[in-house]
Amino acid sequence: DFLALSGCAVQITIGKRNSSLGRMARPSQRLLLDLEFLLLAPECIAYQRRTGEEALAATLEEAWELKREQFPAQIFNATLGSSEYRAFWRTQVPAADYPAATGSALITTLEELNSHARRWLQGDFTADNQGIELLLGKVAGGDGGTLLRALAAQASALAAADQILVARMAGGPLCGPGRRPPAADILDNVVNRFFIGAIQPRAAALNRRYHELLPPITELEQMLDPALPAAYQAWRGRRDAQFAALAEAPRRHVQTLLAIQEPCKRGAPGGR
Repeated sequence: DFLALSGCAVQITIGKRNSSLGRMARPSQRLLLDLEFLLLAPECIAYQRRTGEEALAATLEEAWELKREQFPAQIFNATLGSSEYRAFWRTQVPAADYPAATGSALITTLEELNSHARRWLQGDFTADNQGIELLLGKVAGGDGGTLLRALAAQASALAAADQILVARMAGGPLCGPGRRPPAADILDNVVNRFFIGAIQPRAAALNRRYHELLPPITELEQMLDPALPAAYQAWRGRRDAQFAALAEAPRRHVQTLLAIQEPCKRGAPGGR
């Protein structure tokens, strides 16, 4: 019936969607065709009613309502569930200076896509097809997986250092009353040179990247929450827990350093 529509621009959209190419289209292309349908169908429904085609108008209106109901899931398929967002999360070996060269362009891209999704969910179905595809292409080159790998490597190295420090503390305090061994000065030098001078600045940069990159992702997830598949929700829970645990590694290391150094500070002149 829809292919027999006359006098309606949406007829072309329906034809494209039902063609062999339309049925094999990528999720982003299917989303764009659905946007086109949702935008054009109301005018055709009104036209069919004006020309006395009430049954056809009712059928088309029912199809529009169904598309509208399924629309959040289509946005998910074209964004969070797409190959582009999966590529965003694919783990890559971080560059030695990561995240120094990341910048804000990716954040802007994610926020632009969120803005489009918000507008569509509110009933504005206009879309710049080429612009949407370009934004998704930029997401595919993003560093979500790289960030996760960098945080994991950092956490692993700090955990190994913590094990050494905890083992040393298990043998008794590093310093005692009137006793400050050379190892205490060596530890202070190592902390100042390597942790404060190198590890801490990079840890701060990774933490900033974490707090830049995750908010636009979680914002889109919240917008689409009712449409998120159970498998995605489970993966999101694991991802968030992993990020939270890895981001805590520098703080845990600082606490371990303070614990091993505390007896030395207590015994120093002016110490408690």
